[in-house]
Amino acid sequence: MEELRKSFHEELDEIQAGIVRMAALVSESIPRATEALLESDLKLAQELITADDQLDYLSVHLEERCHQVLALQSPMAGDLRALSTALRLNAELERSGDLAVNIAKATRRIYGTRYDATLRGLLVRMSDEACRLVRLAIDSYVLGNAGLASALDDIDDQLDNLNRECVQAVFQAHNDGSIDLQAAVQLCLISRYYERIGDHAVNIGERVVYMVTGWLPEYTGSARVQVREQSKRDETDETDEE
Repeated sequence: MEELRKSFHEELDEIQAGIVRMAALVSESIPRATEALLESDLKLAQELITADDQLDYLSVHLEERCHQVLALQSPMAGDLRALSTALRLNAELERSGDLAVNIAKATRRIYGTRYDATLRGLLVRMSDEACRLVRLAIDSYVLGNAGLASALDDIDDQLDNLNRECVQAVFQAHNDGSIDLQAAVQLCLISRYYERIGDHAVNIGERVVYMVTGWLPEYTGSARVQVREQSKRDETDETDEE
């Protein structure tokens, strides 16, 4: 039995290493996608689009491995939460990689667009902040740090603010005639892609909290539903008594 548990925890360690590898690919792709966008580098954009196949490959195999461990080991309590968390993080990271690819694809649609200093600066800051959130989220996972994981939602406020500033800057640039309508639409979408990467990092944080503590934010909503339903039942009982 001891040897079986040792093998099981070795599997968990390898699954965690797979998650870290995926996170590294995502955090590398974000600034490269930004570089391709700002430098109108179509070669780099295509490299990023092609490289996403590797992330998809890792994602598929990691999911299969998690399911295999679930089927063969029948984990309980904390080990089960660790596996379900890995499955969720796998999906969040794969989607974050897709968003970086979306930025690369948008580069081709607005090739040759010139960015003023304000817009360029905002895009770089959003890229840096999105990358930082991904790294912090994975740090919280590797360290099992529920405090850091919980803080990600507040840290993400900065990226939300930058998103609003960026959209305003895009509108201003379009009104000034610096960029055409096609570029304005694509840049608003790109700003949203960065913001969504931050949201995925926050989702990772929520799952890390669950892994460590067994608590999910959804439980609060579930509890409110139960209270409302109980209140309705109590009111019905009182009416019946009358």
